Amino acid sequence: MKLYQYFFPFLSGFLLTLSFPNSEVDWLAWIALVPLILSLDKINGKRAFKFGFVMGLSHFLSLIYWIVPTISTYGQLPLLLALPILILLSGYLALYPALFALGLSYLKVNSKLMPLTAAALWVSLEYIRSIFMSGFPWGLVGYSQYSHLELIQIADITSVYGISFIVVLTNAVIARILALKSKQNYKSEIAISIFSLFLIFGFLIGYGKFRITDIKNESDKGKILNISVVQGNIEQALKWEEAYQKSTIEKYCKLSIKTAQEFKLNFQNIGAKSDKLNLIIFPETALPFYYTWNKNLSNEINSCIKDVGTNFLIGSPAFKTIDKAAKIYQFYNRAYMVNELGVVTGSYDKVHLVPFGEYVPFSRYLSFLGKIIAQAGDFSAGKRDAPPLLFNLSSDSIKSNSVLSSSVGVLICFEVIFPYLARESVNNGAELLVTMTNDAWFGYTSAPKQHFAMAIFRAVENRRAVARAANTGISGFIDPTGKVLQTSNLFEDAALTEPLPAMTIQTFYSKFGDAFAFVCIFFVLLEMFISMVSIKRAL
Repeated sequence: MKLYQYFFPFLSGFLLTLSFPNSEVDWLAWIALVPLILSLDKINGKRAFKFGFVMGLSHFLSLIYWIVPTISTYGQLPLLLALPILILLSGYLALYPALFALGLSYLKVNSKLMPLTAAALWVSLEYIRSIFMSGFPWGLVGYSQYSHLELIQIADITSVYGISFIVVLTNAVIARILALKSKQNYKSEIAISIFSLFLIFGFLIGYGKFRITDIKNESDKGKILNISVVQGNIEQALKWEEAYQKSTIEKYCKLSIKTAQEFKLNFQNIGAKSDKLNLIIFPETALPFYYTWNKNLSNEINSCIKDVGTNFLIGSPAFKTIDKAAKIYQFYNRAYMVNELGVVTGSYDKVHLVPFGEYVPFSRYLSFLGKIIAQAGDFSAGKRDAPPLLFNLSSDSIKSNSVLSSSVGVLICFEVIFPYLARESVNNGAELLVTMTNDAWFGYTSAPKQHFAMAIFRAVENRRAVARAANTGISGFIDPTGKVLQTSNLFEDAALTEPLPAMTIQTFYSKFGDAFAFVCIFFVLLEMFISMVSIKRAL
């Protein structure tokens, strides 16, 4: 087979990448898969698999290219070793579009049900990719539409998979119309397909408008939390150097004091109902030492907290002694909730660690590989289904031990890309979602914006405001409708403050999880069964 025959699958993959940040040509997602789907007509399964693999490879190589500068700079691997890691990961991810193409070919790409089959099959494979072998749901097609608020409101029922479904369905309908336009007696099918799409989009936009208004009204009824995020902009290469520990603390303290003072003076201008700052959030491992264990440095932070006079949520590495004599310890990527008296009131340990970044999976067998980024740490996972962290809303509530408090569900870095983790936090009582991260690894690539876009869907799925604190950006705030309220620039010192609603409502997604994805899987399995029975009868 000559290389030019792979042009259309390659084009599909590249167009799909252009629909994601930073390219911001998100409308391309609605036609990106058309060349691939058209190329699958009248070819066998083997060729279809190859076409899908080429499409996936071109897409993921161009979407997650940032892996190369990340591991070559911070993993200190030569470019010639970093590049194969990108190729291997992209090759694995490309298997999913390959299976999509194979499945679509097997289930007859030219059938009337093809658009529904394509959308359900794509979503089924996205869901499997999100959970298989710890999961890697980066770059799901639905994320490309993060800026279209009215369209993505359906995510409170379907999660991000519902948006992926609509995007792929539209691609498949367009492909089928193009395939049919040269044939006779298909005008009625084309008209029905176009009319059906209009109905679907009409419903989505109508639902979106209704939910945005409804959620805004609901937000105004409850508590309003005045939240600050602090972006220290600490250079990654210096972050863990002992000589810079004090200067890092000083920077975070200065930014915290400054933002607290400015908020008190200007709280009415930003729509806050009181001049009490409720919570200041530091990024992931913002404190480059073991908080509570290193007494001198911990006392400096606690003194700063008392000066500011509010609650702090701070990221720090932590450890637990397993066997002191044998020097066996377990290390954790932790978030501490500290009240305005400098007392730790709760903590959360990161549950979903980054494979080969924060731990080596199957280390008994793969220990020779080691971690790609040594500086990221060698962590153990925290306990699943952890309760949210509580914080008091006023000094009086501390003194009187009253229940005037609120709760946050914490998602550390990579965890925000997994819908089920945010859902678990909300079901455990979180009124606000917080994601703290250190995206310094990514530099000025498209990864920070791709990462931020995923947090928007966690807000919509669960109807919770999201506060994001990042070491070098992007830090900011997202309201429960997915609207971005404020963001910081990359690689700048920043401290942002925003009044956010504390929500308690439960969405369909919060209650029932990935039911939509399971419906898609059931539909695909049913079609496969019917197809197998049909083939057997024909023999």
